[in-house]
Amino acid sequence: MAGVEREIIDRIEKTGRITKEELSILLLSSDDKSMDYLAKRAGETTLRHYGNKIYIRGLIEFTNYCRNDCYYCGIRKSNRNAKRYRLSEEEILSAAGLGYRLGFRTFVLQGGEDPWFTDEKICALVSAVKSDHPDCAVTLSIGEKKRDSYQAYFDAGADRYLLRHETADEVHYRKLHPPDLALSNRIRCLSELKEIGYQTGCGFMVGSPGQTMETLFLDLSLIQELSPHMVGIGPFIPHKDTPFCREAPGTLERTLRLLSIIRLIHPKVLLPATTALGTIHPDGRKRGILAGANVVMPNLTPQHVREKYELYNGKASFGEEAAEGLGALSEELKRIGYQIAVDIGDSKVPIVCGRRWPKIAAQK
Repeated sequence: MAGVEREIIDRIEKTGRITKEELSILLLSSDDKSMDYLAKRAGETTLRHYGNKIYIRGLIEFTNYCRNDCYYCGIRKSNRNAKRYRLSEEEILSAAGLGYRLGFRTFVLQGGEDPWFTDEKICALVSAVKSDHPDCAVTLSIGEKKRDSYQAYFDAGADRYLLRHETADEVHYRKLHPPDLALSNRIRCLSELKEIGYQTGCGFMVGSPGQTMETLFLDLSLIQELSPHMVGIGPFIPHKDTPFCREAPGTLERTLRLLSIIRLIHPKVLLPATTALGTIHPDGRKRGILAGANVVMPNLTPQHVREKYELYNGKASFGEEAAEGLGALSEELKRIGYQIAVDIGDSKVPIVCGRRWPKIAAQK
């Protein structure tokens, strides 16, 4: 079987395509040498396109209010135990200023879908950050919006937008989300973001309740068709105050394998070693980089509210996961042959505007 697995890995690297049967073989394999080979091929693909640079993004989680009630999320609107907060513009700009002095050149403004932050307020924030730091990129991760809103943020200076699709399977999507949210709308958002000209990111949780080999294959199919500039995946980790509180978490090994597979099918994508990966295992982030990841997002959120942005149990937000731990992160990366890049670090995936694609879920 080991020889078959290596043949599959070589074929994926050569063609950039994967079948459902090949995915199943790789994710269910018990052959450690073959999986080491998978990570090696993915790591060498990253080195070929990006060198040994690891791009840093300064994460500013500016509100944990959310109008949605997603079943997996610790800041869902019905969680009465969540300690809510909103950062002021002054606090957000102060966090960005700190990040700039530390060497960050991309800031990720992330929050729940908080109606208090109107389009006007978001545009003002983006403009203010860009005014203070014109040589930096601004990424937004604030959920589903109308096209006019996305256009307004882009016109104000936003460069990138992260919107996890969570699953490309319609049935699975309904298991994870309340009835007022729809996969078709999520796909609409991703389509419009690319058409406007954003560098666009999607992604999903590995091991989310109800996930099957079929749903994972649909996720990879979406990534191949969408050709996003970034893909953020991490293990599902339950939160104690959600309907999924007793569900088993996703595994490190499956997440690492999927990181490597995504690198091989989409070689030029920016691929983060996520906070969830670092939360589930002390060496999770390092192993993610060795498996093909090339982005990390240290936390710039003010320390007095950082623990309140708890999407899942035990979310890591201090130490090397934090901006103040950048020195330790740099040393950790040097030990495995990588270095922090202080430039913006654009994706090498071309921006293709004016393109629409069919609903991936309809391909089942």
